Amino acid sequence: MCIAAWTWQDHQAYGLLLLFNRDEYHSRPTRPAQWWAAAGEGEEILGGKDELGGGTWLGCPKGGKLAFLTNVREPSPRVGARSRGDLPVRFLQGRQGPLEYATEIAKEADQYNGFNLVLADVRSGTMVYISNKPGDAPVVQTVSPGCHVLSNAAIDSPWPKVLRLGQNFNRFLAAHDDAEVSLKQMVEELMTDTAKTDRSAVPDTGVDPDWEYQLSSIFIDTKKGQARYGTRSMAAIGVKLDGEVTFYERSLASSLWNENVVQFEMEMAQ
Repeated sequence: MCIAAWTWQDHQAYGLLLLFNRDEYHSRPTRPAQWWAAAGEGEEILGGKDELGGGTWLGCPKGGKLAFLTNVREPSPRVGARSRGDLPVRFLQGRQGPLEYATEIAKEADQYNGFNLVLADVRSGTMVYISNKPGDAPVVQTVSPGCHVLSNAAIDSPWPKVLRLGQNFNRFLAAHDDAEVSLKQMVEELMTDTAKTDRSAVPDTGVDPDWEYQLSSIFIDTKKGQARYGTRSMAAIGVKLDGEVTFYERSLASSLWNENVVQFEMEMAQ
């Protein structure tokens, strides 16, 4: 289901600081973050890969773009819908800007189960959010500078775990507002939080209330029947004002957590 927190154009050292937990069934085949290109074409993307659907939930190439995706929680996802993981890939490997791409996706949004998609172009200073919450017209909006949190409802929805992560993230940033931050420390302090929401306060999305409760922590580790479900990776991305990018990921494979750090220079010239 996933949860993300980020600050955009509101830090003395970074244009973007992003935290992202990816939640998925442990049996779903997944590759940890690395450089790859869809079907061998287009600009290479740094990010994890869903080997079942072929897409990603979080990625960035060297050309200045970044995209990430969460599902919108819904009681009865449609069987046979198009893979949502393809949405970030098409943007990252294409030539359209965030708003142009989001406007295009809005025209085909009913072909997907519920999604939230955030698209950024660091070079132009543009970030756009698009969502196709089932039953409603697609929403496309520019994301303002500042701190935001996104889980499985609309951006900055006041779910208890969204508010909790937002408060903790703001406190962390206040303590590091003019200096480099440790991405590993951010992940360890903010994204490993297993505290669940009081059952009386969990959101009502139409799914089973006990399942809603199990998903109410920032870091998830639970079961649905015999299938283990939970946080499969925790990532942090820091994009400095001069274009230096650090991608930190802690991913789970065969019951072991593995760390990966990649640094590169983003191409800032348009």
